[in-house]
Amino acid sequence: MAVMFTTALFTNAADTAEKTEILLVTGDDVAPFHDWHGMSQATREVLVDSGKFNVRVCEDPMILESAAALEKYDAIFMSIYNASLPTISDEAKENLLNFVKNGKGIIISHLTSASFKEWPEFKELCGRYWVMGTSGHGPRGVFQAQIKDKDHPITEGLEDFRVFDELYAKLQGDADIHVLVEAESDWSGNTEPLVFTRKYGKGRVLHETFGHDRKAIMDPSVKKIIINGCQWAAKAE
Repeated sequence: MAVMFTTALFTNAADTAEKTEILLVTGDDVAPFHDWHGMSQATREVLVDSGKFNVRVCEDPMILESAAALEKYDAIFMSIYNASLPTISDEAKENLLNFVKNGKGIIISHLTSASFKEWPEFKELCGRYWVMGTSGHGPRGVFQAQIKDKDHPITEGLEDFRVFDELYAKLQGDADIHVLVEAESDWSGNTEPLVFTRKYGKGRVLHETFGHDRKAIMDPSVKKIIINGCQWAAKAE
């Protein structure tokens, strides 16, 4: 019995150690269109149920002020638009940039790229970013998402898919990005990048524009992008 108990403890500890540590930052979004609480909980559910991640949800972006608090995480998943919250402090901004520059990962989700509009370095980090009054989308509905790079670890095994979501368009910026998923937008008349990556210092950035609500996040293809994307951003095998 003692041997079995010791073995079980060892196995459980090993399983926990192998999981990727994700900090999910949320707490605000454009009301009443985005249910940030439901969006963040659906994202956490997707990651935890995969068995690959430990996820801590923080509804206060000021957690970024503590560099020590960030040290334990392999990647930060940003699911927030500071519509009513004030922007983060200079210390928090520096900590977030250093987190990625020094070799960890960040995931920018849905409207997050519209956050902190006074902060040019965040726009650079995102690669493409939402500008109010310029960026937009047509009516939410079903559209065809096209896999542009089928060999990337994030999209490996995925085929073109149809999804019920908002098709983001006219994101701004000219930073170097690697597009993984795109779609033809009737609203803009252009082919729009929906999932793309970039390097930032020693770290990895995944920007995915899916996720208007729980239904969109729970789409099987979107779930795979979120799971694979978090593993890739955190450099997990």
